Amino acid sequence: MAATPGTDTAPPAFAVDAMLGRLARWLRVLGHDAAYGPHLRRRALVECARREGRLLLTRDTRLLRERNLPPHVFVTSDHFREQLRQVAASVPLDRATPLRRCLECNRPLEAVPRERAAGRVPDYVWETQSSFLHCAGCDRLYWPATHGVHMREELANLGLAPAGAGWTH
Repeated sequence: MAATPGTDTAPPAFAVDAMLGRLARWLRVLGHDAAYGPHLRRRALVECARREGRLLLTRDTRLLRERNLPPHVFVTSDHFREQLRQVAASVPLDRATPLRRCLECNRPLEAVPRERAAGRVPDYVWETQSSFLHCAGCDRLYWPATHGVHMREELANLGLAPAGAGWTH
């Protein structure tokens, strides 16, 4: 359970196994680079972690039998809140900028002019929002909304993020 990635000032990056999809998504909410997907099964996951200097997060007991496993955390719980707490106890999760990474494809989000959202968001959103973030990987648009508020509250309740500052685009 050596958790060395992210020991400098850069936020840790993660390679997350298939059993931990919800955890991967919440790490992305926190702003962390969390490699996750069906292409990252057992060997490919280990190689991704090793090649890219990522902390391996797994619930796969068979992986633990491998020699020379890269730095990893064996996640013991089935519940994402407890999983987040366990990861936070192993590595600092406060170095990334929350809500600045695509929840679907993991790419960093970039602020775009409001005009780029024209015709691509619901009318109500267009009328009420002035800032938008764009994912160049999957072309999704993000904007401040109640789901962001709920995510911030959830993380604040877990003691993983402040309830206010630093959470706007």
